[in-house]
Amino acid sequence: MKNVEKYARGYFMPPETSLSWTQKEYITEAPIWCSVDLRDGNQALIVPMNLEEKLEYFKLLVEIGFKEIEVGFPAASETEFTFLRTLIEQDLIPDDVTIQVLTQSREHIIRKTFESLKGAKKAVVHLYNSTSVAQREQVFRKSKQEIIDIAVSGAKLLKECAAETEGNFQFQYSPESFTGTEIEFALDICNSVLDVWQPTAENPVIINLPATVSMSMPHVYASQIEYMSENLSFREHVILSVHPHNDRGTGVADAELGMLAGAQRVEGTLFGNGERTGNVDIVTLALNMYSHGVDPKLNFENIPAIISVYERLTKMKVSERHPYGGELVFTAFSGSHQDAIAKGMKWREEQEPRHWSVPYLLIDPKDIGREYEGDIIRINSQSGKGGIGYVLQLKYGLDLPAKMRENFGYFVKNVSDQQQKELMPDEIYDIFVKEYVNITSPVEFIKYRMTDNEDFHTTVTIRTGNEVKEIEGTGNGRLDAISNALQTELGMNYTDLIYKEHALETGSKSQAVSYIGITAADGSVYWGCGIDVDIMTSSVKALFSAVNQFSRK
Repeated sequence: MKNVEKYARGYFMPPETSLSWTQKEYITEAPIWCSVDLRDGNQALIVPMNLEEKLEYFKLLVEIGFKEIEVGFPAASETEFTFLRTLIEQDLIPDDVTIQVLTQSREHIIRKTFESLKGAKKAVVHLYNSTSVAQREQVFRKSKQEIIDIAVSGAKLLKECAAETEGNFQFQYSPESFTGTEIEFALDICNSVLDVWQPTAENPVIINLPATVSMSMPHVYASQIEYMSENLSFREHVILSVHPHNDRGTGVADAELGMLAGAQRVEGTLFGNGERTGNVDIVTLALNMYSHGVDPKLNFENIPAIISVYERLTKMKVSERHPYGGELVFTAFSGSHQDAIAKGMKWREEQEPRHWSVPYLLIDPKDIGREYEGDIIRINSQSGKGGIGYVLQLKYGLDLPAKMRENFGYFVKNVSDQQQKELMPDEIYDIFVKEYVNITSPVEFIKYRMTDNEDFHTTVTIRTGNEVKEIEGTGNGRLDAISNALQTELGMNYTDLIYKEHALETGSKSQAVSYIGITAADGSVYWGCGIDVDIMTSSVKALFSAVNQFSRK
């Protein structure tokens, strides 16, 4: 690409190596989750939510289990102010939920913020000012000390206003644009704020280190977080928080490595909504932990319902490939993948293992409200016999013999290829019934009589065209006798009856299903299926279906 020389790395490594986090294998416990959907996420919407929509979204976040929710920037607009007052005055905030509000380090904004918080049972007041080289030089045109002075004056005013305002307040400070700030300077400004607030065990302070713009690989961000964690003043009384954005597509990795490096709290949004490429996606973070057997302390047991509310209120769309939430994330079209999933699910039924380990499925889709029949295996021209057979078995209770499944699989793939579309389960079932089940042309089975002495003798009533007649045959079993009668009548020769039967467990009536394959002289196998309340009748219907398949060729 042209102009690559225009760019250089804009982040700053810690002055000393901070790599202890690399010794940790996985995240062992959930962080404190803080949803910023109603502030950071809402301000990034093309059409921000109105009061009623924000109230409904707040209720959703509470139902999911968030205990900290940033509800807005109350000094920024009347809508934001009114929303916060509505939450407080109508007593809509559960006792175990802490709201959070954002304020710049400017006196009139801080005072307006505390005015909006009167009567709040508990609130985090989130103070920020920008600290990066680019912001200092280009936007504020101030020295490092002047930037520290802005943060310190704001911190002092927060203490003053909190003392004068009814409510219970916790303080949070963010050196905004942390990732573009010299690490020693970020530490200096955070410690300067901590010196003002003097956190204690009873009144801890949140220091939030945002990747306001993601500028590095995740391991660099983790090293920055670890350095800050090891050098912050009052560390035992500081809750270290991260707020990754997704500019480089690494928001989830930044948050996960940040937690390994010492972060105890994560700010993010549902499905990563937010400015530019968005905030870190808390759904993905939480379910990643879940896949490792760690309780995320959030409830995503009905992802489809959450997505429905999210999309309606934000007017945003969850991508089809979005981790966990996307329509296609548990779906396999590839034949080999489908076959492995189908066999894995069958193995799981047989073995009943304690832990989930089905190939290609990181977690059990049912755990988050997804359905096997509509979500896991979907059929197109790339699909295989295993997947097509699995759909019939799961949805309709039809357990085809392996060779019949292969035969039907090729047929379905050809239909999908010719029509250039995905086939839905009901379409696959309809194809199966039309091509294999209780076929009555050119020869229709009507009834049979059977006598048995040393051999079985049968009289079978059939219809060919408009003619009804009886044919006779003898064999070493009922089905063999009927088969011999048919071969004699129709002048055909086949061998190797392949037979399988089972109860049909789906549907309101108790029925039996039989499958029969017959092998022609040229080695071709023709299949039929019979369904009836009587198992022997279903077997005869399956035989007639297979013979009719043979006769059509």
